[in-house]
Amino acid sequence: MGWYFSIHRVFFLSLFIITIHGDDHHNEAKRGCDLFHGSWVVDDDDDSSYPLYESYECPFIEKQFDCQNNGRPDKLYLNYRWKPLGCNLPRFNGEEFIRRVRGKSMLFVGDSLSLNQWQSLTCMIHISVPHAKYTLLRTGDLSIFTFPSYDVKVMFLRNAFLVDTVTESIGRVLRLDSIETGDMWKGADILIFDSWHWWLHTGRKQPWDFIQDGNNTYRDMNRLVAYEKGLKTWSKWVDHNIDTNKTMLFFQGVSPDHLNGAKWGQAGAKFCEGQMRPVSGFNYPGGAHPAELTLEKVLRGMSKPVYLLNITTLSQLRKDAHPSVYGHGGHNDMDCSHWCLPGLPDTWNLLLYATLLQNYPL
Repeated sequence: MGWYFSIHRVFFLSLFIITIHGDDHHNEAKRGCDLFHGSWVVDDDDDSSYPLYESYECPFIEKQFDCQNNGRPDKLYLNYRWKPLGCNLPRFNGEEFIRRVRGKSMLFVGDSLSLNQWQSLTCMIHISVPHAKYTLLRTGDLSIFTFPSYDVKVMFLRNAFLVDTVTESIGRVLRLDSIETGDMWKGADILIFDSWHWWLHTGRKQPWDFIQDGNNTYRDMNRLVAYEKGLKTWSKWVDHNIDTNKTMLFFQGVSPDHLNGAKWGQAGAKFCEGQMRPVSGFNYPGGAHPAELTLEKVLRGMSKPVYLLNITTLSQLRKDAHPSVYGHGGHNDMDCSHWCLPGLPDTWNLLLYATLLQNYPL
């Protein structure tokens, strides 16, 4: 598989441009279409396929993502399709997907947004091959979804910061320059990393008491600075430990929240509650996400090629796609960070699928 890394040092999927129309997955790759620049359109074709599945068809979906079963009354958010300028995303064919990755293992490493995407992908595959037996094993922070007849594993490992969080005499310490858990990442054929959501937590939701950076220990620091330091540690670990002739690397772009209506031109909005339609057009009024810019900067400095699933802007436009008060079946909390399933993470996986079609030929 090392052939596709021979030209460029770092791949951003937005620069690895493909044109695929309808169900024709075998058109030649062409430059000139950025899969991440486009708009959301209602999928009202006669052969409409959205949503790609129903939540009741996936008994393993976390309750927090099952918005319809939690009482969300509207359904229009399920019917939006991402339309890049100048091309179309391929329709998802789970049977073809699973045949292409036969004998391989995929590992998602990250926080609950990574869980969101992992659950979406396992649902998409399961619905496509409903008669294929599967097993789901959860051990600690590791979840393993296996299709034995295809010898395929799709795994999720919860690791919110990628760098280490340890308990010491002074309390819980976030070590920005240490990765001791990376051995669990080795051996996977496809690695998809994610981190950002937990870097902003404060108070009772903050899972550390101190930040350690080299020989210095701090009560706190600028969270974006800490994020960059942690990402640089991760990037060095990857550069020294991953053989990209054997393992394909992805980073899920920063998944945005919708807590401030002024950023999408609706200052009076109560977070994302009651939002039923995406932001129209191609650009998000609130501008680029600073964490995404930091991530891109770190990836550019790596020696190993990493595909950036640059989902930030297209996700910023989806103010309607969060669980809102329908994340846990009640009105006791407001979730404008995660995403309903079925929903937006299915599109993230279509972008992942588009890349794998090119790199795992039948």
